[in-house]
Amino acid sequence: MTQTERRLFLINTLLSERGERIEIPTDEYNQKRLLRSLFNIRMPKAVTDDFLQIQDAYLQEENRRKGITDIADLETIQKGIYLWQGDITTLKCDAIVNAANSQMLGCFNPCHGCIDNVIHTYAGVQLRCKCYEIMTEQGFDEPTGQAKITPAYNLPCKYIIHTVGPIVGGRLTGEDCELLKSCYLSCLKLAEENGCRSIAFCCISTGVFGFPQKEAAQIAVKAVKEYQKEHEIEVIFNVFKDSDKQIYRELLSAD
Repeated sequence: MTQTERRLFLINTLLSERGERIEIPTDEYNQKRLLRSLFNIRMPKAVTDDFLQIQDAYLQEENRRKGITDIADLETIQKGIYLWQGDITTLKCDAIVNAANSQMLGCFNPCHGCIDNVIHTYAGVQLRCKCYEIMTEQGFDEPTGQAKITPAYNLPCKYIIHTVGPIVGGRLTGEDCELLKSCYLSCLKLAEENGCRSIAFCCISTGVFGFPQKEAAQIAVKAVKEYQKEHEIEVIFNVFKDSDKQIYRELLSAD
């Protein structure tokens, strides 16, 4: 099957699953947005092997076309530390970190720009099902500052580590800072427990959760460096915004 044939199969299957009949766009861009929207709103439930086979082939090809960046091809900015700007779903390393919400089920807002949405979209529907299984067994929402690990499914990394960062609604507090530090340490510990030698961190809590960028970066860098004193693990600070890249570059170049 071609990518177009796979995409149309997935769209039609997901629409049929919902009992909906709509006119499917004829152009590639809007077909992709429709498919992503259907992925985003799909509840965690069983899916056929045929669907998974076609979905996996489609997503792996889409990820390949976006371009895979291997940690082996990156240059360190400090020993054991990398700074890289780009789409975290294209990183080939042992684990990437997802800034999740307390339900741990991904973002249900169609085509939303958050990292949670992007990771769930390109990993595949299996990820939400796995997260649902983990959270059902746990029986309560994920506490802020802790983390869970899942397979990465169709992403080039091996694992996804999901952590819930603090939400800053007003003045930044000491508790906010301690909880963010806990996010980084929980992810690092969980990565090592699962045999990971490398991990890529997004800028946890600095998006809609409102944590100030500079203070968040300072906490991230300090937590990672403290952990690396006792543990051998390579860390990629993954940024998307130019402003975050500048903040991290200044912090990591100052030592």
